[in-house]
Amino acid sequence: MKTEKAKQFATDIFFDIAGSILYSLGIYTFAKTANFAPGGVSGLALIINHLWALPIGITTLVINIPLVILSWRIVGKRFLIKTARSMIFCTIFLDVVFPHTPSYTGSPLMAALYSGVCLGAGMALFYMRGSSSGGTDFLTMSIKALKPHFSLGTVTMAIDLIIILLGWPVFGNIDSVLYGLAATFVTSVVIDKILYGMGSGTLLIIITDHGQAVAEKIGESIGRGSTAIQARGTYTEAQKEVLLCACSTSQAYTVRNTAHEADPDAFVMVTETSEVFGEGFIERK
Repeated sequence: MKTEKAKQFATDIFFDIAGSILYSLGIYTFAKTANFAPGGVSGLALIINHLWALPIGITTLVINIPLVILSWRIVGKRFLIKTARSMIFCTIFLDVVFPHTPSYTGSPLMAALYSGVCLGAGMALFYMRGSSSGGTDFLTMSIKALKPHFSLGTVTMAIDLIIILLGWPVFGNIDSVLYGLAATFVTSVVIDKILYGMGSGTLLIIITDHGQAVAEKIGESIGRGSTAIQARGTYTEAQKEVLLCACSTSQAYTVRNTAHEADPDAFVMVTETSEVFGEGFIERK
C-alpha cells in the first residue's frame, strides 16, 4: 500500500513539474514578449506585470488566494491540495527559472499559437492527475455550484473574454485581443485532444433487417465486431436489428459503405465518441 502511494505521489510530482514547465513556457516565453494576455488568472498577472513589472508567478499566486478562500468548500480538500502544489511549481518556474531562459521574439501570431499549445498541454497534464493551474478553475466551479443551470463552457469563456479584453487598453492595440483569443482557442483544443482525442473513435448505429449478414460483412472488411440489439420500428411495427459498431474515425467510411452493400435499405447513423475502451482500443487500467 505504501509503495503504491509513493508511486502515485512520484507520478503526481512528475506531472506537476512537466505541466509547470509547459505552462510557464506558454506564459513567459511566448505570451509575455508578444504583449498579449491569454485568458485566466495568468493572463491577468501578465497585464499587471506589463503595468507595474510585478513577478508573474507571485502575482498569480496572490490573486489565487481569495479564490481559494471563496471556493475551498466547493472544490474539495484533495483537489485543493493538489492544485496548491501545482501552483507552487508554476510560480517557481515562472519567477525563478524562465526569466533566465531565452524568450521568443518572432511573429506574435506564432507566439499566440505556441502559447496556446504549451498552456493546453500543461493544463491537460494537471487535469490528468486531478489537479489544475488554479485561478479561474476555482471561480468557474464556484459559479457553477451556485448557479447549476449555467453552462461551464459559457462561464469560462465569459471570464476569459473579460481578461483578454483588458489587454486592449493595457497593451495599446486590438491585436493583443486577437492574439489572446487565438491562444485561448488553441489551449482549449489542445486540452480536448490530449484528454479525449487519443482515445476517440466513431460509433456507427446500423438499423437493418439483415443484422447477421451486415455484421459478418463488417468483420470481413475491417475486422471489427458488432453488437446486435433486437428492436421494433414504432411506425411500421416491424422487427429490426440494431448493430453497434465502434471503430476508428478512418474506418467509419468503410463500415458505412459495407453496411449498405450488405443491406441497401440499412439506416446508418455515424456519431463521434470521446473515448473508447476495450479490446481493439485502449485498455482500461
